[in-house]
Amino acid sequence: MTNVKASYRGLVEEIQNDRRTLVRVEIENGIATITMDDPATYNALSGTLCYQLRERIEETLRDPDVSALVLTGADPAFSAGGDMRLMQFADTILKEGREGAIGMWRWIRYQFGGVARALTQSDKICIAAVNGPAAGVGLAFALACDMVLVSDRARLVTAFGKIGLLPEVGTSWLFARRLGHHKFMELYLDGREVAAAEAAELGLVNKCLPHDELLPAARAYAQKAGAMPEGLLGLAKPLMRRAADMTWEQAIAMEEYAEP
Repeated sequence: MTNVKASYRGLVEEIQNDRRTLVRVEIENGIATITMDDPATYNALSGTLCYQLRERIEETLRDPDVSALVLTGADPAFSAGGDMRLMQFADTILKEGREGAIGMWRWIRYQFGGVARALTQSDKICIAAVNGPAAGVGLAFALACDMVLVSDRARLVTAFGKIGLLPEVGTSWLFARRLGHHKFMELYLDGREVAAAEAAELGLVNKCLPHDELLPAARAYAQKAGAMPEGLLGLAKPLMRRAADMTWEQAIAMEEYAEP
């Protein structure tokens, strides 16, 4: 007999009954800072934290008074990636649930994928301030942002293959375009930690900064975005996101139509 609670819906209902607040939102002068706030677990993406993160990001990006978003974690980490309890729940869904693999597919698509899509598809600029280790899906969320600034304490953990996973939540697209196939394959096979300075040298991130300068720098870029003429980034970001996949003729036509 199947376990009716071992389902995507059952997991969401359990999360909605969790009264902890694991994501903080601060809005000042049109800049929203969203902080994953479960430092005892290195901001591991438990069901509750991930669900709250998706909801807070979507709500914030819909706010007409917000011009830019900064995503970070409570020290000492950005995010350790998926947590063990969620992985155990995935195993339960596969073994006992009536949905089988489709139950976890729904979580991966609507929750993990929901966060990444919100960051990439919004017209507003999203800046990752990676204050410490970023692994797995947490790393995917950082790389989904429009700019990635890292503290000198940060480490990017690329251990997908080591734990038997494919590159996930958009990282195959992002790594391949930033590094090329050969370097991407090297990191996938090694599964090693990439130090902050090396990540900047490889072009995976924009800048490596002293830890105390990270959030001020991220907010400074957000302020630059907010100071641009109204609606400009709403045209520029979709164009810049898609330009690498267009022919030159398509790109110039898009520029001509988009130019205010």
